[in-house]
Amino acid sequence: MASQGSRKRPAHSVAARAAQARETDWPGVRLHIVTGKGGTGKTTVAAALAMALATGGRRTLLAEVEGRQSIARLFDLPPLPYEETRIAVAPGGGELYGLAVDPKAALLDYLEMFYRLGRAGRMLERIGAVDFATTIAPGVRDVLLTGKVYEAVRRRETVKGGRAAPDVERPVYDAVVLDAPPTGRITRFLNVNEEVAGLAKVGPIRNQANSIMTLMRSGQTAVHLVSVLEEMPVQETADAVAELETIGLPVGGVFVNMVRPPFLPPDALEAATQGGLDRSEVLAGLAAAGLGRRSRATGNDTSHAALATALLEEAADHGARVQMEHTERGELLSLGRPVYELPALASGIDLGALYELAGRLGEQGAA
Repeated sequence: MASQGSRKRPAHSVAARAAQARETDWPGVRLHIVTGKGGTGKTTVAAALAMALATGGRRTLLAEVEGRQSIARLFDLPPLPYEETRIAVAPGGGELYGLAVDPKAALLDYLEMFYRLGRAGRMLERIGAVDFATTIAPGVRDVLLTGKVYEAVRRRETVKGGRAAPDVERPVYDAVVLDAPPTGRITRFLNVNEEVAGLAKVGPIRNQANSIMTLMRSGQTAVHLVSVLEEMPVQETADAVAELETIGLPVGGVFVNMVRPPFLPPDALEAATQGGLDRSEVLAGLAAAGLGRRSRATGNDTSHAALATALLEEAADHGARVQMEHTERGELLSLGRPVYELPALASGIDLGALYELAGRLGEQGAA
């Protein structure tokens, strides 16, 4: 279901592609599906992973299927059209393409590909049949959305070998990253074979679903999960891992996003959590720093005392949070999957931040 604009990219040379090999935890994986609880930064992690996979001269496609134009907003671009569009250049000359998959456009592509409807398909759109089909049959809708990604993974190109070498056929994209629906809906979304079972026993839709599931369950696919170090996202991650394994989908890594380092050394953290920090030392430190001032009415250092109380309370809260994060990190490690950590960036997420996060993922072996 490729759009016309998606076939106009220049081919990379075989030599350049061969020079890009690097160690990764996911050799052979070409479809990286990224899911996570809402609010965990799923799209940011998917974009950083796609950037990391494109580093060093590779070509990667970052696709979304929820109709939110999250990729465009993240890269500060106008809304993406329904065609593969180059959105960034990765470190080392790689290319990152973006695609916002639209179910209506995907259905028209599908009708043209399998039924050669052409203008008749456009007529169906005008009378509302396309909206009806993509709304009343969610299983078919998911086949269309995942089918577009499936086609991008499988699409190939011919690379000219020159005078002394033969032409070589190879995949258009070295990797495809899918910013998928949240963990609460991911199993149903990916299990397209089951979802269309009651709708299409035979025919092109059923065959398409079978082909998609073959790819999904193969060694070319990994379903990665994004979490933060909080109880609900961690539990939802664990539940999603169990559900994905139950239906035979290959679980990838766990990406722990927005990790904040402790502000205190271990001994001080433990003391802060137990309310054992020395108040007199805090007061002395405030005085030495010239913070606060004496009360004109009493001559007492009341502002120092109030500030010290606030700081001790903050330290206790911070210690409790670090302790909780340690526990939740242990829960994620117990899932037995590779775990990658990305820091919380005070400056927010822009293209520069994505480069930084991509570099962190590359260092950890995620790409």
